[in-house]
Amino acid sequence: MARIDRIKKRLDNWALWKCRGDGGGLGFHTRNILAVDVWARGSYNGAMIPVFEQEAEETNQAVEWLKESRPQVFTTLQRIYLQDLGVNETARRYGVSKSTVCSHLEQADAAIDLWLQERTLEKERAQVKARAEAAALKRSFTT
Repeated sequence: MARIDRIKKRLDNWALWKCRGDGGGLGFHTRNILAVDVWARGSYNGAMIPVFEQEAEETNQAVEWLKESRPQVFTTLQRIYLQDLGVNETARRYGVSKSTVCSHLEQADAAIDLWLQERTLEKERAQVKARAEAAALKRSFTT
């Protein structure tokens, strides 16, 4: 199984959103720039990379869902995306093989993709139900 590109992009966006959200209020970061290299991931040649808030929040909900359902996969996402360790360093530091880390990333992509598809279906069902209720209400007033 390979990584799902659109999920990988969502996770990159989520990581930027999480790192920026961990800063202080009014745009002043509370992290030491020497201790955490957030800036390199959040900008390109000094220009800020935009973060899509709604997408990041939705991705965050999916990642938090992984905490309960697949804790090892959740931990791998934290290490790769938030601690910015990379596959090799994650494998080395935590005593697992590189293929295990890659497998966790692939599992995360598949699980998040499934979670997002289920949420889309739920939203569509709710919209259909709301339209049906509105149509029924409209008919009851016209008779």
